[in-house]
Amino acid sequence: MFKKAVEAKSLQRLSGADKKKLRRTLKDNFPRASDANFDALLPIKAEITVAKFQNRVLVYGVEDGFPMFFDIDGRGSDLYPTVYALWKVPDLLPSFTLRGGEVSRFIIGGADLMFPGISVPPEGLPSFAAGEPWAVKVPGNPAPIAVGATTMSSTEALKAGLRGKALRITHYYHDLLWESVEGRFVPNAGFLEDVVLADPSSLTSVASDSYEGDASNDQNSGIDIKEVVEANVGYNVHLDFEDDQNNIVEHVTTKMDDLKVIDNVSGDHPNAKDQHSILAEDVDVLLNKCLLQALHMTVNDTDLPMPGSTLWANHVLPCRPSGVTLDIKKSSFKKLTKWLQSKASSGLISVKEDKYKKEVVLLAVNRKHLDYTSFKPEKRQSEKNDQTSDQADAESQSPRLLEVEEIYKPSIHVSRIFASVGADTAGLFSASEATEIVFRYIEKEKMVKPTDKSLVILDAVLCDALYKGAIKKGSFYPTEIHKKDLGPTFVNRMQAHHRVTRGSDTVVRKGAINMIQIMTERRQGNKKVTRVSGFETFLMDAESLASELQKMFACSTTVAELPGKKGHEFMIKLRNENLRLYRL
Repeated sequence: MFKKAVEAKSLQRLSGADKKKLRRTLKDNFPRASDANFDALLPIKAEITVAKFQNRVLVYGVEDGFPMFFDIDGRGSDLYPTVYALWKVPDLLPSFTLRGGEVSRFIIGGADLMFPGISVPPEGLPSFAAGEPWAVKVPGNPAPIAVGATTMSSTEALKAGLRGKALRITHYYHDLLWESVEGRFVPNAGFLEDVVLADPSSLTSVASDSYEGDASNDQNSGIDIKEVVEANVGYNVHLDFEDDQNNIVEHVTTKMDDLKVIDNVSGDHPNAKDQHSILAEDVDVLLNKCLLQALHMTVNDTDLPMPGSTLWANHVLPCRPSGVTLDIKKSSFKKLTKWLQSKASSGLISVKEDKYKKEVVLLAVNRKHLDYTSFKPEKRQSEKNDQTSDQADAESQSPRLLEVEEIYKPSIHVSRIFASVGADTAGLFSASEATEIVFRYIEKEKMVKPTDKSLVILDAVLCDALYKGAIKKGSFYPTEIHKKDLGPTFVNRMQAHHRVTRGSDTVVRKGAINMIQIMTERRQGNKKVTRVSGFETFLMDAESLASELQKMFACSTTVAELPGKKGHEFMIKLRNENLRLYRL
Protein backbone atom coordinates (compact mmCIF):
# COMPACT_ATOMS: atom_id res chain seq x y z
CA MET A 1 0.00 0.00 0.00
CA PHE A 2 2.77 2.43 0.92
CA LYS A 3 5.70 0.84 -0.92
CA LYS A 4 5.82 3.60 -3.54
CA ALA A 5 5.78 7.35 -3.02
CA VAL A 6 2.36 8.90 -3.68
CA GLU A 7 1.79 12.60 -3.16
CA ALA A 8 -1.24 13.80 -1.23
CA LYS A 9 -3.73 15.79 -3.26
CA SER A 10 -5.00 17.74 -0.28
CA LEU A 11 -4.71 18.08 3.50
CA GLN A 12 -7.56 19.53 5.51
CA ARG A 13 -8.89 19.70 9.04
CA LEU A 14 -11.97 17.79 10.05
CA SER A 15 -14.94 19.70 11.35
CA GLY A 16 -16.48 18.87 14.69
CA ALA A 17 -19.23 16.83 13.04
CA ASP A 18 -16.72 14.92 10.90
CA LYS A 19 -14.60 14.14 13.95
CA LYS A 20 -17.61 12.66 15.74
CA LYS A 21 -18.51 10.66 12.64
CA LEU A 22 -14.94 9.36 12.38
CA ARG A 23 -14.95 8.38 16.04
CA ARG A 24 -18.21 6.42 15.61
CA THR A 25 -16.78 4.64 12.56
CA LEU A 26 -13.62 3.71 14.43
CA LYS A 27 -15.62 2.31 17.35
CA ASP A 28 -17.57 0.12 14.94
CA ASN A 29 -14.40 -1.10 13.21
CA PHE A 30 -12.31 -1.63 16.36
CA PRO A 31 -14.57 -2.98 19.13
CA ARG A 32 -11.54 -4.06 21.22
CA ALA A 33 -10.63 -0.40 21.89
CA SER A 34 -12.08 1.63 24.75
CA ASP A 35 -12.99 5.33 24.82
CA ALA A 36 -9.72 5.98 26.64
CA ASN A 37 -7.82 4.33 23.79
CA PHE A 38 -9.45 6.57 21.22
CA ASP A 39 -8.79 9.60 23.43
CA ALA A 40 -5.10 8.69 23.42
CA LEU A 41 -5.00 8.23 19.65
CA LEU A 42 -7.25 11.12 18.56
CA PRO A 43 -7.69 13.56 21.47
CA ILE A 44 -11.09 15.22 21.52
CA LYS A 45 -9.69 18.76 21.68
CA ALA A 46 -6.98 18.15 19.09
CA GLU A 47 -7.20 19.18 15.46
CA ILE A 48 -7.64 16.08 13.32
CA THR A 49 -6.46 16.21 9.70
CA VAL A 50 -7.21 14.00 6.71
CA ALA A 51 -4.78 13.65 3.81
CA LYS A 52 -6.32 12.58 0.51
CA PHE A 53 -4.04 10.69 -1.88
CA GLN A 54 -4.36 10.09 -5.60
CA ASN A 55 -4.95 6.37 -5.03
CA ARG A 56 -8.09 7.19 -2.95
CA VAL A 57 -6.38 6.42 0.34
CA LEU A 58 -7.30 8.67 3.27
CA VAL A 59 -4.86 9.11 6.16
CA TYR A 60 -6.16 10.49 9.47
CA GLY A 61 -3.91 11.94 12.15
CA VAL A 62 -3.34 14.66 14.69
CA GLU A 63 -2.24 17.97 13.20
CA ASP A 64 1.57 18.31 13.37
CA GLY A 65 1.58 14.83 14.88
CA PHE A 66 1.55 11.24 13.70
CA PRO A 67 -0.82 9.46 11.31
CA MET A 68 -3.10 7.19 13.29
CA PHE A 69 -5.52 5.55 10.82
CA PHE A 70 -5.80 5.09 7.08
CA ASP A 71 -8.75 4.22 4.88
CA ILE A 72 -7.89 2.18 1.78
CA ASP A 73 -10.99 2.86 -0.33
CA GLY A 74 -12.00 6.21 1.21
CA ARG A 75 -15.43 4.91 2.18
CA GLY A 76 -14.85 4.09 5.85
CA SER A 77 -15.31 0.35 5.37
CA ASP A 78 -11.62 -0.58 5.14
CA LEU A 79 -9.93 1.22 8.04
CA TYR A 80 -6.57 0.23 9.52
CA PRO A 81 -4.45 1.69 12.34
CA THR A 82 -0.90 2.77 11.61
CA VAL A 83 2.06 1.37 13.51
CA TYR A 84 2.19 4.66 15.45
CA ALA A 85 -1.36 3.98 16.69
CA LEU A 86 -0.51 0.36 17.50
CA TRP A 87 2.55 1.46 19.47
CA LYS A 88 0.26 3.57 21.66
CA VAL A 89 -2.45 0.90 21.92
CA PRO A 90 -0.78 -2.46 21.12
CA ASP A 91 -3.98 -4.47 21.66
CA LEU A 92 -6.08 -2.37 19.30
CA LEU A 93 -6.08 -5.34 16.89
CA PRO A 94 -5.64 -9.08 17.36
CA SER A 95 -2.15 -10.08 16.31
CA PHE A 96 -0.17 -12.93 14.83
CA THR A 97 3.23 -13.63 16.39
CA LEU A 98 6.12 -14.57 14.14
CA ARG A 99 8.20 -17.67 14.78
CA GLY A 100 11.26 -15.50 15.36
CA GLY A 101 12.65 -12.02 14.90
CA GLU A 102 14.60 -13.04 11.77
CA VAL A 103 11.32 -13.51 9.89
CA SER A 104 10.58 -9.81 10.40
CA ARG A 105 13.24 -8.98 7.78
CA PHE A 106 10.82 -10.08 5.07
CA ILE A 107 7.78 -8.33 6.54
CA ILE A 108 9.49 -4.94 6.83
CA GLY A 109 11.00 -5.58 3.42
CA GLY A 110 7.51 -5.50 1.88
CA ALA A 111 6.51 -9.20 1.81
CA ASP A 112 3.13 -10.53 2.92
CA LEU A 113 2.84 -12.82 5.96
CA MET A 114 2.76 -16.54 5.19
CA PHE A 115 1.28 -19.17 7.50
CA PRO A 116 4.62 -21.03 7.97
CA GLY A 117 6.03 -17.83 9.49
CA ILE A 118 3.38 -17.70 12.23
CA SER A 119 3.90 -19.19 15.68
CA VAL A 120 0.75 -21.13 16.52
CA PRO A 121 0.00 -21.05 20.29
CA PRO A 122 -0.49 -24.32 22.21
CA GLU A 123 -4.27 -23.80 22.34
CA GLY A 124 -4.37 -23.75 18.55
CA LEU A 125 -4.92 -21.21 15.80
CA PRO A 126 -7.25 -18.37 16.89
CA SER A 127 -10.55 -17.98 15.08
CA PHE A 128 -10.79 -15.32 12.39
CA ALA A 129 -12.67 -14.58 9.19
CA ALA A 130 -11.32 -13.56 5.80
CA GLY A 131 -10.71 -9.84 5.35
CA GLU A 132 -10.24 -9.04 9.05
CA PRO A 133 -7.53 -6.53 10.08
CA TRP A 134 -4.77 -8.17 12.13
CA ALA A 135 -1.41 -6.95 13.40
CA VAL A 136 1.98 -8.69 13.32
CA LYS A 137 4.30 -8.96 16.33
CA VAL A 138 7.73 -10.37 17.07
CA PRO A 139 8.25 -12.75 20.02
CA GLY A 140 9.30 -10.82 23.10
CA ASN A 141 8.34 -7.43 21.66
CA PRO A 142 4.92 -5.95 22.53
CA ALA A 143 4.99 -3.36 19.72
CA PRO A 144 3.47 -4.54 16.40
CA ILE A 145 5.57 -4.21 13.24
CA ALA A 146 2.85 -4.39 10.57
CA VAL A 147 -0.87 -4.50 9.90
CA GLY A 148 -2.88 -6.18 7.16
CA ALA A 149 -5.98 -8.16 6.21
CA THR A 150 -6.46 -11.92 6.47
CA THR A 151 -6.69 -13.67 3.12
CA MET A 152 -8.80 -16.59 4.36
CA SER A 153 -10.68 -17.72 7.43
CA SER A 154 -9.15 -19.88 10.15
CA THR A 155 -11.27 -22.82 9.00
CA GLU A 156 -9.95 -22.49 5.46
CA ALA A 157 -6.40 -22.12 6.78
CA LEU A 158 -6.63 -25.39 8.73
CA LYS A 159 -8.03 -27.17 5.68
CA ALA A 160 -5.07 -25.87 3.68
CA GLY A 161 -2.67 -27.29 6.24
CA LEU A 162 -1.53 -23.82 7.36
CA ARG A 163 0.11 -23.15 4.02
CA GLY A 164 -0.12 -20.11 1.79
CA LYS A 165 -0.63 -16.44 2.50
CA ALA A 166 -2.07 -15.54 5.89
CA LEU A 167 -2.04 -11.75 5.86
CA ARG A 168 -1.94 -9.28 3.00
CA ILE A 169 0.21 -6.54 4.50
CA THR A 170 -1.09 -3.01 3.96
CA HIS A 171 1.32 -1.04 6.16
CA TYR A 172 4.54 -1.86 8.00
CA TYR A 173 7.43 -0.36 9.93
CA HIS A 174 9.89 1.26 7.49
CA ASP A 175 7.41 1.78 4.64
CA LEU A 176 6.84 5.25 3.15
CA LEU A 177 3.95 6.10 5.48
CA TRP A 178 6.19 5.53 8.50
CA GLU A 179 9.07 7.43 6.88
CA SER A 180 6.91 10.39 5.78
CA VAL A 181 6.44 11.59 9.36
CA GLU A 182 8.63 14.35 10.71
CA GLY A 183 10.09 13.13 13.98
CA ARG A 184 9.48 9.45 13.27
CA PHE A 185 10.61 7.13 16.03
CA VAL A 186 10.76 3.50 17.14
CA PRO A 187 8.99 2.22 20.27
CA ASN A 188 11.90 0.30 21.77
CA ALA A 189 15.46 -0.88 21.24
CA GLY A 190 14.31 -4.05 19.48
CA PHE A 191 13.43 -2.09 16.34
CA LEU A 192 16.60 -2.06 14.24
CA GLU A 193 17.22 -0.82 10.71
CA ASP A 194 16.48 -4.04 8.82
CA VAL A 195 15.05 -6.37 11.46
CA VAL A 196 12.90 -6.28 14.60
CA LEU A 197 13.96 -8.42 17.54
CA ALA A 198 12.74 -8.90 21.12
CA ASP A 199 12.74 -5.77 23.28
CA PRO A 200 15.77 -6.15 25.59
CA SER A 201 14.09 -4.16 28.36
CA SER A 202 11.07 -6.47 28.48
CA LEU A 203 12.81 -9.84 28.21
CA THR A 204 12.83 -11.97 31.37
CA SER A 205 13.54 -15.54 32.22
CA VAL A 206 9.87 -16.27 31.65
CA ALA A 207 10.25 -15.01 28.11
CA SER A 208 13.28 -17.22 27.71
CA ASP A 209 11.33 -20.27 28.82
CA SER A 210 8.49 -19.46 26.44
CA TYR A 211 10.96 -19.06 23.60
CA GLU A 212 12.44 -22.48 24.35
CA GLY A 213 8.96 -23.93 24.42
CA ASP A 214 8.16 -22.42 21.03
CA ALA A 215 11.42 -23.79 19.66
CA SER A 216 10.55 -27.30 20.79
CA ASN A 217 7.09 -26.98 19.27
CA ASP A 218 8.68 -25.92 15.99
CA GLN A 219 10.89 -29.00 15.99
CA ASN A 220 7.98 -31.29 16.75
CA SER A 221 5.90 -29.76 13.96
CA GLY A 222 8.65 -30.38 11.43
CA ILE A 223 8.87 -26.72 10.29
CA ASP A 224 12.37 -25.26 10.34
CA ILE A 225 13.73 -21.79 9.69
CA LYS A 226 14.52 -22.62 6.07
CA GLU A 227 10.87 -23.43 5.38
CA VAL A 228 9.70 -20.25 7.07
CA VAL A 229 12.14 -18.11 5.09
CA GLU A 230 11.31 -19.77 1.78
CA ALA A 231 7.61 -19.30 2.44
CA ASN A 232 8.07 -15.60 3.08
CA VAL A 233 10.51 -14.98 0.23
CA GLY A 234 8.60 -17.00 -2.33
CA TYR A 235 11.51 -19.01 -3.77
CA ASN A 236 14.10 -21.56 -2.69
CA VAL A 237 17.01 -20.26 -0.67
CA HIS A 238 20.38 -21.72 -1.71
CA LEU A 239 22.21 -21.32 1.58
CA ASP A 240 23.48 -23.60 4.32
CA PHE A 241 20.55 -22.98 6.64
CA GLU A 242 21.68 -25.51 9.22
CA ASP A 243 24.66 -23.31 10.06
CA ASP A 244 22.52 -20.16 9.89
CA GLN A 245 19.89 -21.69 12.13
CA ASN A 246 22.51 -22.70 14.70
CA ASN A 247 24.02 -19.23 14.55
CA ILE A 248 20.63 -17.58 15.03
CA VAL A 249 19.70 -19.80 17.96
CA GLU A 250 23.15 -19.31 19.52
CA HIS A 251 22.91 -15.55 19.02
CA VAL A 252 19.45 -15.28 20.56
CA THR A 253 20.36 -17.57 23.44
CA THR A 254 23.52 -15.60 24.19
CA LYS A 255 21.63 -12.31 24.13
CA MET A 256 18.94 -13.63 26.46
CA ASP A 257 21.51 -15.11 28.81
CA ASP A 258 23.21 -11.72 28.98
CA LEU A 259 19.91 -10.07 29.73
CA LYS A 260 19.12 -12.58 32.47
CA VAL A 261 22.44 -11.89 34.15
CA ILE A 262 21.62 -8.18 34.27
CA ASP A 263 17.89 -8.23 34.86
CA ASN A 264 17.77 -11.09 37.32
CA VAL A 265 20.30 -9.65 39.76
CA SER A 266 18.55 -9.95 43.10
CA GLY A 267 19.21 -8.69 46.56
CA ASP A 268 20.53 -12.11 47.57
CA HIS A 269 23.72 -11.54 45.66
CA PRO A 270 26.29 -9.69 47.79
CA ASN A 271 27.31 -7.35 44.98
CA ALA A 272 23.88 -6.91 43.41
CA LYS A 273 23.46 -3.25 44.29
CA ASP A 274 27.00 -2.39 43.25
CA GLN A 275 26.52 -4.07 39.89
CA HIS A 276 23.26 -2.21 39.27
CA SER A 277 24.74 1.17 40.23
CA ILE A 278 27.79 0.65 38.04
CA LEU A 279 25.57 -0.33 35.12
CA ALA A 280 23.43 2.80 35.52
CA GLU A 281 26.50 5.03 35.79
CA ASP A 282 27.98 3.49 32.65
CA VAL A 283 24.77 4.11 30.74
CA ASP A 284 24.65 7.72 32.00
CA VAL A 285 28.20 8.30 30.73
CA LEU A 286 27.34 6.75 27.37
CA LEU A 287 24.19 8.86 27.09
CA ASN A 288 26.15 12.02 27.78
CA LYS A 289 28.79 11.09 25.21
CA CYS A 290 26.21 10.29 22.51
CA LEU A 291 24.34 13.53 23.16
CA LEU A 292 27.47 15.67 22.88
CA GLN A 293 28.50 13.79 19.75
CA ALA A 294 25.08 14.47 18.22
CA LEU A 295 25.11 18.17 19.20
CA HIS A 296 28.49 18.57 17.53
CA MET A 297 27.91 16.51 14.39
CA THR A 298 24.23 16.34 13.40
CA VAL A 299 22.07 18.80 15.38
CA ASN A 300 21.99 22.19 13.66
CA ASP A 301 20.46 25.34 15.10
CA THR A 302 18.28 25.63 12.00
CA ASP A 303 16.62 22.31 12.94
CA LEU A 304 15.37 23.71 16.25
CA PRO A 305 12.93 23.45 17.91
CA MET A 306 13.09 19.65 17.76
CA PRO A 307 10.89 17.07 19.53
CA GLY A 308 12.74 14.95 22.07
CA SER A 309 11.75 11.75 20.27
CA THR A 310 13.34 13.06 17.07
CA LEU A 311 16.52 14.00 18.92
CA TRP A 312 16.69 10.52 20.42
CA ALA A 313 15.86 8.44 17.32
CA ASN A 314 17.59 10.46 14.59
CA HIS A 315 20.58 11.94 16.42
CA VAL A 316 21.47 10.32 19.76
CA LEU A 317 20.98 6.65 18.84
CA PRO A 318 23.03 6.85 15.59
CA CYS A 319 25.95 8.19 17.66
CA ARG A 320 26.21 5.13 19.91
CA PRO A 321 29.23 2.87 19.41
CA SER A 322 28.89 0.06 16.91
CA GLY A 323 27.32 -3.06 18.41
CA VAL A 324 26.18 -1.28 21.60
CA THR A 325 22.51 -1.11 22.63
CA LEU A 326 21.56 2.20 24.22
CA ASP A 327 18.53 1.91 26.49
CA ILE A 328 17.34 4.94 28.46
CA LYS A 329 15.54 2.61 30.88
CA LYS A 330 18.89 1.21 32.02
CA SER A 331 20.10 4.66 33.05
CA SER A 332 19.52 6.38 36.36
CA PHE A 333 16.95 8.68 34.68
CA LYS A 334 14.72 5.85 33.35
CA LYS A 335 12.85 8.25 31.04
CA LEU A 336 13.88 10.47 28.14
CA THR A 337 12.01 13.45 29.59
CA LYS A 338 13.89 13.37 32.91
CA TRP A 339 17.24 12.98 31.13
CA LEU A 340 16.70 15.98 28.85
CA GLN A 341 15.43 18.09 31.75
CA SER A 342 18.56 17.25 33.73
CA LYS A 343 20.70 18.44 30.80
CA ALA A 344 18.63 21.60 30.67
CA SER A 345 19.17 22.24 34.38
CA SER A 346 22.93 21.98 33.81
CA GLY A 347 22.69 24.70 31.17
CA LEU A 348 23.81 22.58 28.20
CA ILE A 349 20.46 22.78 26.40
CA SER A 350 17.13 24.58 26.69
CA VAL A 351 13.92 22.56 26.64
CA LYS A 352 10.25 23.02 27.25
CA GLU A 353 7.44 20.55 27.76
CA ASP A 354 4.74 20.48 25.11
CA LYS A 355 1.67 19.81 27.22
CA TYR A 356 -0.41 19.21 24.12
CA LYS A 357 1.78 16.37 22.85
CA LYS A 358 3.12 15.48 26.31
CA GLU A 359 6.68 15.59 25.05
CA VAL A 360 9.83 17.57 25.78
CA VAL A 361 11.02 19.79 22.93
CA LEU A 362 14.64 20.87 22.42
CA LEU A 363 14.69 24.65 21.94
CA ALA A 364 18.37 25.64 21.89
CA VAL A 365 21.91 24.38 22.44
CA ASN A 366 24.38 26.31 24.58
CA ARG A 367 27.48 25.87 22.43
CA LYS A 368 29.54 27.90 24.90
CA HIS A 369 28.87 25.46 27.73
CA LEU A 370 31.96 23.87 29.26
CA ASP A 371 30.75 20.33 28.52
CA TYR A 372 30.24 21.24 24.88
CA THR A 373 33.51 23.10 24.34
CA SER A 374 35.63 20.51 26.15
CA PHE A 375 34.17 17.57 24.20
CA LYS A 376 36.07 16.37 21.14
CA PRO A 377 33.71 14.58 18.73
CA GLU A 378 34.81 11.33 17.19
CA LYS A 379 35.19 11.15 13.42
CA ARG A 380 33.66 7.81 12.60
CA GLN A 381 32.65 8.57 9.03
CA SER A 382 35.88 7.45 7.33
CA GLU A 383 34.55 4.00 6.57
CA LYS A 384 31.32 5.40 5.20
CA ASN A 385 33.22 8.00 3.20
CA ASP A 386 35.41 5.29 1.66
CA GLN A 387 32.32 3.38 0.64
CA THR A 388 30.73 6.54 -0.72
CA SER A 389 33.83 7.40 -2.74
CA ASP A 390 33.98 3.87 -4.16
CA GLN A 391 30.34 4.12 -5.10
CA ALA A 392 30.92 7.53 -6.69
CA ASP A 393 33.86 6.14 -8.70
CA ALA A 394 31.70 3.28 -9.91
CA GLU A 395 28.94 5.67 -10.90
CA SER A 396 31.37 7.95 -12.70
CA GLN A 397 32.61 5.02 -14.78
CA SER A 398 29.09 4.01 -15.82
CA PRO A 399 26.92 6.38 -17.90
CA ARG A 400 24.04 8.08 -16.08
CA LEU A 401 20.72 7.11 -17.59
CA LEU A 402 18.49 9.98 -16.49
CA GLU A 403 18.50 12.65 -13.80
CA VAL A 404 15.73 15.21 -13.31
CA GLU A 405 16.21 18.01 -10.78
CA GLU A 406 13.96 20.88 -9.74
CA ILE A 407 16.00 24.08 -9.39
CA TYR A 408 15.14 27.71 -8.72
CA LYS A 409 16.48 31.08 -9.81
CA PRO A 410 16.31 34.19 -7.59
CA SER A 411 13.49 36.49 -8.69
CA ILE A 412 13.24 40.24 -8.16
CA HIS A 413 11.38 39.53 -4.91
CA VAL A 414 14.20 37.63 -3.21
CA SER A 415 17.31 39.04 -4.92
CA ARG A 416 18.05 41.38 -1.97
CA ILE A 417 18.20 38.39 0.39
CA PHE A 418 20.75 36.63 -1.83
CA ALA A 419 22.81 39.81 -2.24
CA SER A 420 22.79 40.41 1.51
CA VAL A 421 24.51 37.07 2.25
CA GLY A 422 26.83 37.25 -0.76
CA ALA A 423 25.06 34.61 -2.87
CA ASP A 424 24.86 34.72 -6.66
CA THR A 425 21.64 36.49 -7.67
CA ALA A 426 21.79 34.97 -11.16
CA GLY A 427 22.58 31.40 -10.11
CA LEU A 428 20.43 28.30 -9.92
CA PHE A 429 19.73 26.66 -6.56
CA SER A 430 17.98 23.59 -5.24
CA ALA A 431 15.17 24.03 -2.70
CA SER A 432 17.44 23.03 0.18
CA GLU A 433 20.18 25.45 -0.94
CA ALA A 434 17.69 28.31 -1.22
CA THR A 435 16.31 27.50 2.23
CA GLU A 436 19.83 27.53 3.67
CA ILE A 437 20.39 31.00 2.21
CA VAL A 438 17.30 32.51 3.83
CA PHE A 439 18.29 30.94 7.17
CA ARG A 440 21.76 32.47 6.79
CA TYR A 441 20.04 35.82 6.38
CA ILE A 442 17.97 35.50 9.55
CA GLU A 443 21.06 34.37 11.49
CA LYS A 444 22.99 37.35 10.17
CA GLU A 445 20.23 39.79 11.11
CA LYS A 446 19.43 37.94 14.38
CA MET A 447 15.73 37.70 13.60
CA VAL A 448 14.81 34.64 15.71
CA LYS A 449 12.21 35.56 18.32
CA PRO A 450 13.86 35.45 21.77
CA THR A 451 10.76 34.18 23.59
CA ASP A 452 9.96 31.49 21.00
CA LYS A 453 12.83 30.00 19.02
CA SER A 454 10.42 28.47 16.50
CA LEU A 455 9.37 31.89 15.17
CA VAL A 456 11.20 34.42 13.00
CA ILE A 457 10.46 38.14 13.32
CA LEU A 458 10.19 39.66 9.83
CA ASP A 459 12.04 42.81 8.89
CA ALA A 460 11.03 44.97 5.92
CA VAL A 461 13.37 43.24 3.47
CA LEU A 462 12.32 39.68 4.32
CA CYS A 463 8.64 40.65 4.59
CA ASP A 464 8.71 42.12 1.08
CA ALA A 465 10.57 39.10 -0.23
CA LEU A 466 7.90 36.74 1.12
CA TYR A 467 4.66 38.68 0.73
CA LYS A 468 4.98 41.79 -1.48
CA GLY A 469 2.43 41.49 -4.25
CA ALA A 470 0.90 38.37 -2.71
CA ILE A 471 -1.14 40.13 -0.02
CA LYS A 472 -4.47 41.63 -0.97
CA LYS A 473 -4.82 45.37 -0.69
CA GLY A 474 -6.13 46.41 2.70
CA SER A 475 -4.75 43.31 4.42
CA PHE A 476 -2.04 43.47 7.05
CA TYR A 477 1.40 42.06 6.37
CA PRO A 478 2.55 39.33 8.78
CA THR A 479 5.13 40.34 11.37
CA GLU A 480 6.51 36.86 12.04
CA ILE A 481 6.64 33.41 10.45
CA HIS A 482 7.23 29.88 11.73
CA LYS A 483 10.57 28.33 10.83
CA LYS A 484 8.96 25.32 9.18
CA ASP A 485 7.00 27.63 6.82
CA LEU A 486 9.90 29.94 5.99
CA GLY A 487 11.72 27.67 3.52
CA PRO A 488 8.70 26.67 1.37
CA THR A 489 7.36 30.24 1.29
CA PHE A 490 10.76 31.59 0.25
CA VAL A 491 11.22 28.97 -2.49
CA ASN A 492 7.74 29.68 -3.89
CA ARG A 493 8.81 33.28 -4.50
CA MET A 494 11.65 32.16 -6.80
CA GLN A 495 11.51 31.28 -10.51
CA ALA A 496 11.03 27.55 -11.05
CA HIS A 497 13.40 25.79 -13.46
CA HIS A 498 14.31 22.19 -14.09
CA ARG A 499 17.50 20.44 -15.15
CA VAL A 500 17.44 17.21 -17.16
CA THR A 501 20.62 15.14 -17.57
CA ARG A 502 20.89 12.06 -19.77
CA GLY A 503 24.38 10.69 -20.12
CA SER A 504 26.64 13.62 -21.02
CA ASP A 505 23.76 15.85 -22.23
CA THR A 506 22.29 18.41 -19.83
CA VAL A 507 19.45 20.88 -20.48
CA VAL A 508 18.11 23.61 -18.19
CA ARG A 509 14.63 24.99 -18.94
CA LYS A 510 12.27 27.46 -17.28
CA GLY A 511 9.15 26.38 -15.47
CA ALA A 512 8.09 23.07 -14.03
CA ILE A 513 8.84 19.93 -15.97
CA ASN A 514 6.12 18.63 -18.31
CA MET A 515 5.02 15.06 -17.93
CA ILE A 516 4.87 12.46 -20.70
CA GLN A 517 1.35 12.16 -22.11
CA ILE A 518 0.05 8.64 -22.89
CA MET A 519 -3.45 8.31 -24.39
CA THR A 520 -5.23 5.25 -25.76
CA GLU A 521 -7.83 5.67 -28.48
CA ARG A 522 -10.27 3.19 -29.97
CA ARG A 523 -10.52 3.32 -33.72
CA GLN A 524 -12.30 1.24 -36.36
CA GLY A 525 -13.82 -1.81 -34.77
CA ASN A 526 -11.77 -3.05 -31.84
CA LYS A 527 -8.48 -1.50 -32.98
CA LYS A 528 -6.66 0.49 -30.32
CA VAL A 529 -3.91 3.07 -30.80
CA THR A 530 -1.68 4.43 -28.04
CA ARG A 531 -0.35 7.98 -28.59
CA VAL A 532 2.73 9.12 -26.68
CA SER A 533 4.08 12.69 -26.55
CA GLY A 534 6.17 14.90 -24.28
CA PHE A 535 9.07 12.46 -24.13
CA GLU A 536 11.46 14.99 -25.70
CA THR A 537 11.47 16.84 -22.39
CA PHE A 538 13.58 13.97 -21.06
CA LEU A 539 16.05 14.13 -24.01
CA MET A 540 14.60 11.06 -25.73
CA ASP A 541 14.61 10.85 -29.53
CA ALA A 542 11.28 10.02 -31.17
CA GLU A 543 12.65 7.72 -33.86
CA SER A 544 14.90 5.68 -31.57
CA LEU A 545 12.23 5.34 -28.86
CA ALA A 546 9.59 4.25 -31.36
CA SER A 547 12.02 1.73 -32.86
CA GLU A 548 12.82 0.29 -29.43
CA LEU A 549 9.15 -0.11 -28.51
CA GLN A 550 8.44 -1.68 -31.87
CA LYS A 551 11.00 -4.41 -31.14
CA MET A 552 9.92 -4.82 -27.52
CA PHE A 553 6.20 -5.34 -28.17
CA ALA A 554 6.28 -6.65 -31.77
CA CYS A 555 3.99 -3.88 -32.92
CA SER A 556 3.91 -1.12 -35.51
CA THR A 557 4.82 2.48 -34.63
CA THR A 558 4.39 5.77 -36.49
CA VAL A 559 6.17 9.06 -35.74
CA ALA A 560 4.54 12.39 -36.60
CA GLU A 561 5.02 16.07 -35.81
CA LEU A 562 2.60 17.68 -33.38
CA PRO A 563 0.33 20.18 -35.14
CA GLY A 564 0.99 23.75 -34.04
CA LYS A 565 3.45 22.61 -31.38
CA LYS A 566 7.11 21.85 -31.12
CA GLY A 567 7.99 18.24 -30.83
CA HIS A 568 6.75 14.89 -32.02
CA GLU A 569 4.45 12.11 -31.02
CA PHE A 570 4.44 8.46 -31.95
CA MET A 571 1.53 6.07 -32.22
CA ILE A 572 1.70 2.44 -31.14
CA LYS A 573 -0.69 -0.05 -32.71
CA LEU A 574 -0.98 -3.09 -30.48
CA ARG A 575 -3.04 -6.24 -30.39
CA ASN A 576 -5.19 -6.60 -27.28
CA GLU A 577 -2.83 -8.98 -25.48
CA ASN A 578 0.17 -6.75 -26.18
CA LEU A 579 -1.74 -3.70 -25.04
CA ARG A 580 -2.33 -5.30 -21.65
CA LEU A 581 1.38 -6.12 -21.36
CA TYR A 582 2.34 -2.60 -22.34
CA ARG A 583 0.16 -1.08 -19.66
CA LEU A 584 1.72 -3.31 -17.03
